[in-house]
Amino acid sequence: METPRSNNIKGRLFVISGPSGVGKGTLVRELCHCFPDIRVSISVTTRLPREGEREGSAYFFRTEEQFRGMIQRSELLEYAQFVNGCFYGTPRAFVEEMLAEGHDVILEIDVKGAMQIKEHWPQGVFVFILPPSLEELENRLRHRKTESEEAIQQRVSIADQEMAYIPQFDYLVTNDDLKTAVDKLAAILVAERCRVKGKKEKTDGSQLITR
Repeated sequence: METPRSNNIKGRLFVISGPSGVGKGTLVRELCHCFPDIRVSISVTTRLPREGEREGSAYFFRTEEQFRGMIQRSELLEYAQFVNGCFYGTPRAFVEEMLAEGHDVILEIDVKGAMQIKEHWPQGVFVFILPPSLEELENRLRHRKTESEEAIQQRVSIADQEMAYIPQFDYLVTNDDLKTAVDKLAAILVAERCRVKGKKEKTDGSQLITR
């Protein structure tokens, strides 16, 4: 899909966030089919590569010592340590390079990570993906058959808390029907590409739902 671009040569950072199980990954994959020129941010991780994973394709693989060094040098836009002990983060250099080349970049991330990104890159475009209801989210998580009932209830509880961050986002898209949700995301991307004036950067130059 060809879309009009503004006179701004630099690309834009689109942050797609929302609760676990809401379908962020599927939406991003479909959006990339519509916009083959867009780039998806590649995360840095301290976990070992799995069979078939290549450096710079699935992830950038680093040791924990290297990762902590990146934190100290402010080379990550956001990072977190997961329950398995492994660290994951978004490399600033990769994102800045893609944007400087004029590519729009999509970052698919959880809500806490999105709020970290907003601190470092407030001029990004932040989109919250909402489930039709918490009951439907629970059904989707259960349908995956990858987690215990206790883990599912914990994720639903966390999702309920994450709704409080919706006012911090620029756009809200409910993932009820996949095609409709993708169409809305595409419309957001086109609208932002047509924007005459971008969101203001920091002066220092650093770059309701019911059951």
